[in-house]
Amino acid sequence: LGLVRTALREAGVEPRELDGIAFTKGPGMGSPLAVVAAVARTLAQLWGCPLLAVNHCVGHIEMGRLLGPAPDPLVLYVSGGNTQVIAYARRRYRILGETLDVAVGNCIDRLARLLPSEPQKPPNSPQIPLRGRRLVPLPYVVKGLDVSFSGLLSHLQVSQNPKIPGNGPKIPVGSPRCSGPQVCPVQPMGGQQGTPQNPPGGRYCIDNGAMIAQAGWEMLRVGQVTELSQSGITQRYRTDEVEVTWRD
Repeated sequence: LGLVRTALREAGVEPRELDGIAFTKGPGMGSPLAVVAAVARTLAQLWGCPLLAVNHCVGHIEMGRLLGPAPDPLVLYVSGGNTQVIAYARRRYRILGETLDVAVGNCIDRLARLLPSEPQKPPNSPQIPLRGRRLVPLPYVVKGLDVSFSGLLSHLQVSQNPKIPGNGPKIPVGSPRCSGPQVCPVQPMGGQQGTPQNPPGGRYCIDNGAMIAQAGWEMLRVGQVTELSQSGITQRYRTDEVEVTWRD
């Protein structure tokens, strides 16, 4: 609570000026989610504000919509735990395709432990592909819009020359998107198809409180508030489980 009060003081905002308390319901690691939810519930009751339980993935999407010129984008969501192609339809962010095993971000993190590179300040491993000039066949699978990277790590463990893959269409969001390589194929792919790409700035692709606040604001303006009894965390909270009532 002290940290929250410090943040409000630095922002020049009084608790009575707040319209709602938004927090991340999931997905994510249990302990951080539980702490945040407990603090949010406490503040909502202490300050008499409505509670807004936000899906982390939806937060990324709404921040991308806010900062980009595309109100109804096709989204590539790349994170440590997710790799999904998403589009909006009938009050849901529908998952058109996703990883069937490990996510791109997790794959890169695990790959970084295998690379014979000197420790540097981040981002380290994401910059390695940018120096490459030769394409190497890698055993990852694309089936429709679903992907599988489980064989990739096994292959790299026995390979003396590992490389990092990366691809995706149109609007990339999520923390690993800031690293760069995932975005590189997006521009030429979109150019070939005549479709614009509008990735948000790197500072808003990483996990941040602003994206949760933005999604919470969208929920608040249509009255989609969370009852205290429904404010528990969900570590496996899928993007398509959220009813998106704030969009037509």
